[in-house]
Amino acid sequence: MARNYLSQRVTELKPSGIRKFFDIAATMKEVISLGIGEPDFDSPKPIIQAGIKSLNENQTHYTANKGILPLRRAINEHLQKLYGVGYDPEEEIVATVGGSEALLLAIQALLDPGDEVLLPTPCFVSYQGVILLAGGVSVEVPSRMENNFVPDPKELEKAITPRTKAILLNFPSNPTGAVADRETMIEIGRLAEKHDLIVISDEIYDRLVYGVEHVCFAALPGMRERTILIGGFSKDYAMTGWRIGFVCAPREILDGIARIHQYVIMTAPTMAQFGALEGLTSCEDFVQKMLREYDRRRKLVVEGFNYIGLPTFEPRGAFYAFPKVDVTGMDDETFADRLLHEKHVAVVPGSAFGPGGEGFVRCSYATAYDQLEEALDRIHQFVKSL
Repeated sequence: MARNYLSQRVTELKPSGIRKFFDIAATMKEVISLGIGEPDFDSPKPIIQAGIKSLNENQTHYTANKGILPLRRAINEHLQKLYGVGYDPEEEIVATVGGSEALLLAIQALLDPGDEVLLPTPCFVSYQGVILLAGGVSVEVPSRMENNFVPDPKELEKAITPRTKAILLNFPSNPTGAVADRETMIEIGRLAEKHDLIVISDEIYDRLVYGVEHVCFAALPGMRERTILIGGFSKDYAMTGWRIGFVCAPREILDGIARIHQYVIMTAPTMAQFGALEGLTSCEDFVQKMLREYDRRRKLVVEGFNYIGLPTFEPRGAFYAFPKVDVTGMDDETFADRLLHEKHVAVVPGSAFGPGGEGFVRCSYATAYDQLEEALDRIHQFVKSL
């Protein structure tokens, strides 16, 4: 075919830097993957049973576009209890197909062609893509290891132009594990207010924090009315395959989000909605048990990398460590490629996550403790061989 039928936006989309190494690893034997951002825990049994019950009771039809009302009420109560911020279950909450759909809806609802979104990096690989698909422009503002990968509000303000419409935040962070402190978040809130910006706050890892406070952006003074809050169940409740999340926003914004949701998806999976409802109402013990195990692994991995000689700041959220590997004399792509082929350990190059990620690799500790020990041993052997 001589003619290129793909749109320019799709043509400009970069392939996922995460997927490349997964595809290679899938062809190899005895690979320990520290690349995948997925809990190795199974969904809690009460959630599974709730899903089965919904099927046995023939709950296999469309729900209301925004999701079943009991789930939306439970999400509101959950946010009220944890963070003191609430949303009208009927007008300000939509159940979505994971946090991914919530992010897509938020970006599509906000942006006109040419609108700019401030994007602290390193960040999750899909952020630039969904902004591009909406006709927007990502304005990447790198964070630094010496600041624990928390963005500097002054640097953010320097990047604001008349086309800036929103700031996209993700704390706890994928890929760095960073958790933004309250003071920094308040400063970003003042910035949003000063320049009349919307803040999209992706808080998919909100329950996975270690010894620090998670700051819900919408709960900050004056921020509820200019925040789109994204949450979900994939990480906190080990429900990745269920594909269920949510988005909350003031009703004027949520109305636009809901309209897109109606055309693109119709409703989130019915079975998953009932499972998520059960998670919110009966699975807090599971969340805490999983959190304690992640914390144990986190300490092992951070201490291990620093011992090996790969400087690693202490991640305080999610389940990722972000060691600095350019101290070996290799860039992050070369390090990841050689580590995979020579020692069969899969990590993701930090450059896949945007400016500021160069020279680092992302390592997920959402895998078994003994596998982490073996991976660290292999990495140590690899670094010593250099």
